[in-house]
Amino acid sequence: MRLRIRTILCCTAIFSAVSFFTITFAETTPFNKAQVGDRIRKVENGVDDFEKYLTSRGENAKDQAGSAKSNGAAKRGQGANSAKDARKAQAKDQGKQSKDDLQNAMDDLNRTTNRLRRKFDATANYLETKVQMEQVMDSARRVNQVVGKGSNDGQAQRLWTALRASINDLARCYNLTPMGA
Repeated sequence: MRLRIRTILCCTAIFSAVSFFTITFAETTPFNKAQVGDRIRKVENGVDDFEKYLTSRGENAKDQAGSAKSNGAAKRGQGANSAKDARKAQAKDQGKQSKDDLQNAMDDLNRTTNRLRRKFDATANYLETKVQMEQVMDSARRVNQVVGKGSNDGQAQRLWTALRASINDLARCYNLTPMGA
């Protein structure tokens, strides 16, 4: 009876140790450089797509502002309400500030992503670029705050969701905590 208990305890201890080391090894198994490079490429493409969208949105806004100005001139001649115009101007200024914040945050994300790529290509061990990846994460968190700060733009939300998923996937390669939604 005692021998059976010892055998069971010994087998349980060995099984537990093997399981622990297997799990630990699986969690710390590094990716190879090609896999990480592919994830960086996905992030770069996502940043480019988002910036293209911001550029086209800015051009569309300029076109709409020009047509609204010409329509507004006719209305002002008919006695438009100045308080209403003031509220519209204030809302426009706040929207412009939000767009500027988003553009600045995306410019920073693009800059840090480019720096990561340059350093990554120049090293044999991708983990040497962990500092640059942390900078990418900081920039991405800033974009995440601006996008989540009340942007009613569905296209921007969709593009950011896809880009954030790519950034989080890349962060896992570096054993960094991914961003929340």
